[in-house]
Amino acid sequence: MHALTMLGRWKERSLTSAEIAASLESNPVLVRRILGSLRDADLVLSTEGRNGGWSLARAPREITLYDAFAAVEAGPVLSRHPHPPSGECEVGRNIQALLEVEFRDAERAMEARLGRTTIAHLVQRVLDIERDLALPR
Repeated sequence: MHALTMLGRWKERSLTSAEIAASLESNPVLVRRILGSLRDADLVLSTEGRNGGWSLARAPREITLYDAFAAVEAGPVLSRHPHPPSGECEVGRNIQALLEVEFRDAERAMEARLGRTTIAHLVQRVLDIERDLALPR
């Protein structure tokens, strides 16, 4: 989401993985790995060469936080039991089914919330915060 917001903020040019990594205080190789997942999801494009780099594949208003989340996260958000609990216990027999309903509802709520916010929203919020910080106090 950080990388996509940067690409949306400076959409008039491509950004290198090194530029994005510097903002993330991360390693360009790790950033390229994440950007590769975003490219596979058709959220970013990469170009090679002297002026190459990364750019958004769609307008920032067309990319939601859920799009980004789904591109880089696999599996459920909330952990399930790594192994089946005891069927001899009344809690053990029932807890997985009970929690599955709760976890599924929570994950749907998160998906809906992330689906309402776009990269354009984040870019605008960054600009608003920066503007407010620049105002005389």
